[in-house]
Amino acid sequence: MRRMVGTVMLSAACLAWNAASRAQEPTATQARTAKPAQTNPKAKLEAAIPELMRKAGVPGMQIALIQNGKTTWLGDFGIKNASTGQQVTDETIFEAASLSKPVFAYGVLKLVEEGKLNLDAPLTGYLPKPYIEGDERLKLITARIVLSHRTGFPNWRGKGNALTIRFTPGERFSYSGEGFVYLQKVVEQITGKPLNEYMTEVVFAPLGMKSSSYVWRPDFDERTATGHDADGKAEEKYKPTEANAAASLHTTAADYATFVEAILNGKGLKRGILKQLETPQIAVDPTCTNCTEHPAKELSKELFWGLGWGIAQTLHGEVLWHWGDNGAFRCFVAANPKRKSGVVFFTNSENGLAIAEDAVQVALGDDLPAFHWIKYDRYDSAGMRFANAIRVRGATAAIGEFDKELRAEAIEERSINSLGYRLMREKKAAEAIEIFQLNVRLHPESSNAYDSLGEAYMNHGEKELAIRNYEKSLELDAKNENAIEMLKKLREK
Repeated sequence: MRRMVGTVMLSAACLAWNAASRAQEPTATQARTAKPAQTNPKAKLEAAIPELMRKAGVPGMQIALIQNGKTTWLGDFGIKNASTGQQVTDETIFEAASLSKPVFAYGVLKLVEEGKLNLDAPLTGYLPKPYIEGDERLKLITARIVLSHRTGFPNWRGKGNALTIRFTPGERFSYSGEGFVYLQKVVEQITGKPLNEYMTEVVFAPLGMKSSSYVWRPDFDERTATGHDADGKAEEKYKPTEANAAASLHTTAADYATFVEAILNGKGLKRGILKQLETPQIAVDPTCTNCTEHPAKELSKELFWGLGWGIAQTLHGEVLWHWGDNGAFRCFVAANPKRKSGVVFFTNSENGLAIAEDAVQVALGDDLPAFHWIKYDRYDSAGMRFANAIRVRGATAAIGEFDKELRAEAIEERSINSLGYRLMREKKAAEAIEIFQLNVRLHPESSNAYDSLGEAYMNHGEKELAIRNYEKSLELDAKNENAIEMLKKLREK
């Protein structure tokens, strides 16, 4: 199975606890070596990005640099589509993926400012009928709970699966796109308008974001970038006809930088409302982003979530940030309110986040602890080198070559899992199974590893082995709805 990438109100006591937790934080952040602000990040980025893209296999990229609250540079690199060779320009449209969420949060806070939505009122009261049936905990979910990822929903429910609440809303952080879709329904009910129409009226038009939309526009056809897989092969472009608040925004780096400018300069929202957006609501579990199965053993002292934004403690102050992953489109945004500086970039590649850490460090002159949390392979990591070895020499040879790194867990479980799915897409079933088997050996307590191996066996026509692995996955995680559904289908056959 692929995994992307306690109270109804946030009380004053909870906020005080968060503040105290942050105040005590002599941790990894303080252990880092302070770096001076970059005097000329534009020149350094212009020089570094082409080589980073080459090393990571990223076809195209768009980047915007913000200094003193204004966009000072737009950079275009590479090509929109490997099949056509067309160059990326300032006008090229990219998928913003989960960078859709901070923009949507801004639109939600406009309703709060106008008194049409209460951040701490149960969302179910705004809809004519319950969003899900049979769970009283739905009454605990508010706009604040959604925007800080504490709904108890999974990230995505999976096709054909019912949406369920996995833990008491408000209790802890667990990243969820489903929560944003729920809040989208409330926004549409309050405004009486489809989401994109509302966002265009209150966000895109007032800020001057002329190339932004949550649904496909005809003028995007000639301007769009095409996504590419890890091997640089162009994929079919998805063109959303319905808005998804969590993931369907299409835009340009220039437009998104305009939005970041509004956040840094307090444009369009009253200071009190904007301050709530930037205030940590919950500390994250440092071991996971999607944490529905278990509570945290400890909470991070440097990573928090605000309203629609991640918040990182760094040597140069708090940094607002978010990452985006729609598979073949990956992107990142980071902004320092104190310095009024920021960077946003979009790529049309599954490898796009492999260069994010270096690009953000150059742009902001700061190390961002978020990269160690979201756990994407860097371009120079063992995971990327392992993937290249599989591509060139095959799975068996690569496993032998990287035996030491694999046993030392220098290659993430999710990276190995992604490699297995890449091989399945390429119709290399035997190699895919070999990679998923490897993941099970390395991570015998991972429900997801067995789930993926079960899927590989199922696609290869090995029904009994598929059932056996899905059963093991369910044994490790009784709430794995995908395994439940697949076992039902396999047994029916």
